[in-house]
Amino acid sequence: MASETFQLSRREMLVTSATTAAVSAIPSEPADAAPAVKAVPTYKLAITVNGKPRALTLDPRTTLLDALREHLHLTGTKKGCDHGQCGACTVIVNGERINACLSLAVQHDGDAVTTIEGLGTPERLHPMQAAFVKHDGYQCGYCTPGQICSAVSVLEEIKRGIPSHAQANLLAAPQPTGAEMRERMSGNICRCGAYSNIAEAMADVAGASA
Repeated sequence: MASETFQLSRREMLVTSATTAAVSAIPSEPADAAPAVKAVPTYKLAITVNGKPRALTLDPRTTLLDALREHLHLTGTKKGCDHGQCGACTVIVNGERINACLSLAVQHDGDAVTTIEGLGTPERLHPMQAAFVKHDGYQCGYCTPGQICSAVSVLEEIKRGIPSHAQANLLAAPQPTGAEMRERMSGNICRCGAYSNIAEAMADVAGASA
């Protein structure tokens, strides 16, 4: 079989070399490169915190707890377990106590939130705050903001006739007994063990016995 002769002119050789060099210079992505991550859209919400209207623009994944602490700098509300198990992050939303770590901020557009800063001031304490001081209802103090917000809500729940597991008769009006208040406060954990003093503070405010 006759052999074929392949020849390039000097001009063709230069063009081929330049093309090869240009293609080689283009960076290629590794086969395992992660796909580009799209930016998460932000959302605007209007919320009333401690009686003041606040406007926020947030990542929709932001919890109410992080919105209060990181964006509004209301650090009285504490981040304990961040799983809704300790109650340190308890705040009052539209009159109801909730764990702020389990709730997304964007869920509360238009809501009214009360934190420990909104209950009272050092110069004018809320009755529950004053009772905690009087009865030494705290030690390290980390859980105290959540304990106080929860305690205030508990007495309001009892006044409104909301039943609990401590009642033998769920149709009867609940009373601020020691067992009733302890049952309702069971979601607020105190590692220091100041439970008896907390119960005494609540009973003092309720005008009952612990």
